[in-house]
Amino acid sequence: MGNCCDTMCNAITPAKNTNVRVSLPAVCFVWQIAMIILFGVFIRYDEESDAHWSEHMQSHNITSDIENDFYFRYPSFQDVHVMIFVGFGYLMTFLKRYSFGGVGFNFLIAAFGLQWALLMQGWFHALDHTTGKISIGVESLINADFCCAGSLIAYGALLGKVSPVQLMVVTLFGVTLFAVEEYIILDLLHCRDAGGSMVIHCFGGYYGLAISWILYRPSLHQSKNLNGSVYHSDVFAMIGTLFLWMFWPSFNSAITDHGDGQHRAAINTYLALASSVLTTVAISSMSQKGGKLDMVHIQNATLAGGVAMGTSAEFMITPYGSLIVGFLCGIISTFGYLFVTPFLEKYLKLQDTCGVHNLHAFPGMLGGFTGAIVAAAATKAVYSEQGLIDVFDFEGQYANRSPGTQGGFQAAGTCVSIAFGLVGGAIVGLILKIPIWGDPADDNCFDDEVYWEVPEDEESFPPVLEYNNHMIHKHQDISESNFSVDQS
Repeated sequence: MGNCCDTMCNAITPAKNTNVRVSLPAVCFVWQIAMIILFGVFIRYDEESDAHWSEHMQSHNITSDIENDFYFRYPSFQDVHVMIFVGFGYLMTFLKRYSFGGVGFNFLIAAFGLQWALLMQGWFHALDHTTGKISIGVESLINADFCCAGSLIAYGALLGKVSPVQLMVVTLFGVTLFAVEEYIILDLLHCRDAGGSMVIHCFGGYYGLAISWILYRPSLHQSKNLNGSVYHSDVFAMIGTLFLWMFWPSFNSAITDHGDGQHRAAINTYLALASSVLTTVAISSMSQKGGKLDMVHIQNATLAGGVAMGTSAEFMITPYGSLIVGFLCGIISTFGYLFVTPFLEKYLKLQDTCGVHNLHAFPGMLGGFTGAIVAAAATKAVYSEQGLIDVFDFEGQYANRSPGTQGGFQAAGTCVSIAFGLVGGAIVGLILKIPIWGDPADDNCFDDEVYWEVPEDEESFPPVLEYNNHMIHKHQDISESNFSVDQS
């Protein structure tokens, strides 16, 4: 039925018009002016960034500027910031003719998203109802970057198939949905999710997948020659992987409590990431004839342990438990690229350019449920009485909540993130299906020339690798070449 509808739409709608000379500047100017107005009305410095800091120090018996939260949080903020702009950006440069779009549109999404996130998260978490103002500080900047990450993950599923105007719409709704589901999960359900397995990765992954499913392109094979990588594009994407891999401990520990919680989160993430690398390399080598490695797996599945460790990073999961999580996620994510992505495209008509299901959606869901199990198993003997209070915030109205109950709420939070991602993504996908956004035609995807001024290449590089199935085609090319030599 879906294919029939697509055929009818193609018959009654005119050819795609990718000229965004009016729509893109209009969206950028209008929305940026709206941000200026809204910031003027609502946003103010918090007590630690305001010029009255010296008075605050005196009234709270603070003796040194070093106790300002800036000096504690800013190193983590910088690490997270690099992940958002460099790590995610370069990870998306694997396509042979879409590096400008991978890095440039990532830049656009993050720059707009962090502004909108400061407002949306501020209205839910930092609004002073007596003054009607939102106070922001360095921790607000970290949370805004986290919020942007959900939309950047969704972009991975849509890479090369949508216009920059559509990406702005994806970010507008993505940040809004993120703020709502984050409020439900963290405030109403009182879940713990320091590294965002649930609220960031699970939501962002399923949000992007739902949009991609609605925007299914039955003739995308017409751009098949560009839906792949070349040697140098995979090298650039690997740079993004390495930045993400190195800074992921900061990502998962950035907003945890001072002291042992942050320390433990960094250690657990570090170990899970290391374990993911070895299992990814093992499965990738086993899956190819001759034991050769597939760069697609190395670029992506090696990060799955960091994704899955997000929720339980600050829990007492133990060092060997972290290794187990990374071990399993490396296997699951690599098998996802080998089998799940082709299955989703063939049978569910879901075209996932970057394979976000295997790196973010499923590992994020797995991380959420792992956190639920670890929380439910928490005991005073392992955490100490004060440790349970500190890690799970068993204070105030939650003072009598048991670890078992907390585990149940953690699982419920994971389900909420999945529901928000799928339902919200489907609605946004229907909005983006309206033929007014300047998206490319099926035979014009994955090409920077559609939306960028691209300099001419000094030399022509023939296609070498094709994404996901590139090794198969490479072997075919080699066999054909050998056949011709033998004949001669």
